[in-house]
Amino acid sequence: MTTFVVLKVLSSLILPPASLAVAAILCLLLLVLRWRRAAAVLLVLAVAETIILSFPPVGDAMMTHIEDQARAAAAPPRCCFDAIVVLGGGIAPAIPPARPFPDLSDGADRMWLAARLFRQGIAPRVIVSGGGFMALEDKAATTEAAAMRLFLIDLGVPSEAIVSESRSINTIENLRYVRGMVGDKRVALVTSAFHMPRALRIAAREKLAVSAFPTDYRALRSTRPFWENWIPSMESLSISCLALREILALAFDWRIDGEAK
Repeated sequence: MTTFVVLKVLSSLILPPASLAVAAILCLLLLVLRWRRAAAVLLVLAVAETIILSFPPVGDAMMTHIEDQARAAAAPPRCCFDAIVVLGGGIAPAIPPARPFPDLSDGADRMWLAARLFRQGIAPRVIVSGGGFMALEDKAATTEAAAMRLFLIDLGVPSEAIVSESRSINTIENLRYVRGMVGDKRVALVTSAFHMPRALRIAAREKLAVSAFPTDYRALRSTRPFWENWIPSMESLSISCLALREILALAFDWRIDGEAK
């Protein structure tokens, strides 16, 4: 858990908008030390990073690089798997009384695809995997698994066909605990396309037999007017940072390919 938090914080600090704030603080310190040239260079680099990552083609290029790997690994629906496994990240748990009901995020396609696959009969059960820091700290909040369960029931999946794994707080724990639940049986793994390459590497490490069912594709350059490709936007910045975070995790997160415990 400690390693997870450290990596989360570091990855956030090196990407916009946090990187701008970090650069501003460091610039002030450098100015106090009278290192004006270093301060100017640092600030220019931080601003340039933000502007470059805000252009749609930049986000498209990085996201396509990841999503193409998911497309190559995607398996056609077939019978039969022991379970459909949905990784957390598509829904935010309820936090009563401020947020009495779960809140769908951009990754909610994960649950929709899981419901569709269940109705196609490729597996007799759906495993929803995801805990939460607030739930672990015994605060008034449900888990991602509980939120997904509620949504899947609303989508028509029978309650008795849904199994919850609510202890995990990251993808490694998601797949490790699922491995303990299904053993050597093969499962249909559902997650966002940008997340699938990392999830597959972790599944291999945990010796979990999976077939990939990616969804929630984000690189959609062909769907926007050509002039929007050259107008920086917050949406493009978000996609760029999301893709870059996955690329960095695949390259530098030593936990992905380490020994399973």
